[in-house]
Amino acid sequence: MKAMLFTAGLGSRLKPFTDRHPKALAEVNGKTLLERNIKYLQKFEIYEVIVNVHHFADQIIDTIEKNNGWGSNIAISDEREEVLETGGGLKKAAWYFEGKKEFVVMNVDILTDFDLNEMILQHQQERPLATLAVTQRNTSRYFLFDWNSHLCGWRNVATGEEKPADLKSSNEDYADLKMKAFSGIHIIDPFIFSLIKQEGKFSMVDVYLDLMQKKYINSFDHTGGLLIDVGTPESIIRAAEIFH
Repeated sequence: MKAMLFTAGLGSRLKPFTDRHPKALAEVNGKTLLERNIKYLQKFEIYEVIVNVHHFADQIIDTIEKNNGWGSNIAISDEREEVLETGGGLKKAAWYFEGKKEFVVMNVDILTDFDLNEMILQHQQERPLATLAVTQRNTSRYFLFDWNSHLCGWRNVATGEEKPADLKSSNEDYADLKMKAFSGIHIIDPFIFSLIKQEGKFSMVDVYLDLMQKKYINSFDHTGGLLIDVGTPESIIRAAEIFH
């Protein structure tokens, strides 16, 4: 199995560190987020990984080369000309996933200890277009799922915005939709590349919302396990207390 780590983001919440470095090289107890997630994937026999680079791209490439990929074979998707967000970044790296095998996608600033094999097994049994790792936690933006754990929409509870715009009127079970917070981890069938209509810079959230009416996008709930979005200096301190 192959994987992609999103490492191209500007990491503005991690300033001032990201004024001079990419967020992927932020350290938790002396190990970078990039190294930690490469080794996390290795626990599940995933040694073929592609990373996208934009912000201080050369620092990421040099670190990978200096450490021989920490034992993994790491390819580079170069976005130095323009950062493409999650959807555009994945589409640019489509060549890496040619074939019929599902693959894993992760945000590099997510640290977790949940059993990825359980999520992979569920995906292989249910065969959706994609499976999204989620938890029941407080945040401002949520994916909405029906009783079958199929994606139905998206909601920003801070602004009241919902997608699609007619979500309430078009869903008979609107009141029973379950709000789940996305963990930044996906398992995706490569067939998705033939369905993505967007070009350039776009989010995977919009891709899923476009495709959910015709293809199942499922959830995998790992509530109760460790999960830290290492996006701020404060979260690095918190992560250091947990991940040694």
